[in-house]
Amino acid sequence: MNAALVAVLLSLVSACAYAAAAVAQERLASRASDAGPLRMLTSGAWWWAVALNASAALLHVVALKYGPLTVVQPLGALTLVAAVPLGARLAGRRVSAIEWRGTGLTLLGLGALLLTASGPAPDDVLSVPEALTVSGATAALIGVLSWPGARPGLRHATASGIASGVASALTQTVTVAVTDRSGPLLSVQVIGVAVLVAAFATGGLLLSQTAYRGGLGAPLAVVTLANPVAAALIGLSLLGERLRGGAGGVLLALTGALLAAWGVLQLSRATPAPGRHEPAAPVLTGPEPDPEPNPAPEASPPAGLVPRQPGPGHLTPL
Repeated sequence: MNAALVAVLLSLVSACAYAAAAVAQERLASRASDAGPLRMLTSGAWWWAVALNASAALLHVVALKYGPLTVVQPLGALTLVAAVPLGARLAGRRVSAIEWRGTGLTLLGLGALLLTASGPAPDDVLSVPEALTVSGATAALIGVLSWPGARPGLRHATASGIASGVASALTQTVTVAVTDRSGPLLSVQVIGVAVLVAAFATGGLLLSQTAYRGGLGAPLAVVTLANPVAAALIGLSLLGERLRGGAGGVLLALTGALLAAWGVLQLSRATPAPGRHEPAAPVLTGPEPDPEPNPAPEASPPAGLVPRQPGPGHLTPL
């Protein structure tokens, strides 16, 4: 089977697993919006989401062995396409027309990107200085985005997407270095970069959990866009990956990116935030009982038997 086709198939399954994990994280965040990220460690549901993320990440790692970053990373946008109907299903609502339109635009844009990004299996890796430089710049950018301020959900989502994209680029370095058999299996490069992968993957997971407190659509859309952009920048600038087709290919890639961004924007606007559910229909359990009749007013005593109330400044005679 063609290596590029294997990468695409693995990326599709990985996107579905990531979508299920994102929906689980969003539902957990909406139920425990006041809980900090570290308190999630005691939740069994959160660990199920972590297991889904780990399975998706493993499939993603294998996909990176067969396909370049510029092919594998754009397919991560399918996470949002799968998460929207899944989230709607679990919320007990139908997928709206604008959500379907956003799904179609996203798929069309991804198709254009894949036409220009298709290429041979990756064979280049980041050197240790390059990996350290990328990691330092990414950590500084994440620190800026995580600083307290306005719109923390979208900023945390951007930081999460960047962290995940850099983790993918570093993961490709580890995968290629381990499987090419040209050097020792546990070299300093492999171990050091693997530690950086674990750090960025964990940070991206915790940042996304915080971002989902504001709902699923907009944060997941930002994560979905920031992830491939960060990975593609590393692939094109440091790993020698190129777009096919010359100037026409670049124009097609830009058009696809704009279509995908438009579709993701439509999906983010259409997905309701947590807590905005349709009012439930009243449950009919039978005819309502007749209201109790008003009790009869108590009979007033005869006027002569009502004691006279003393006026102010007067004593009641015995």
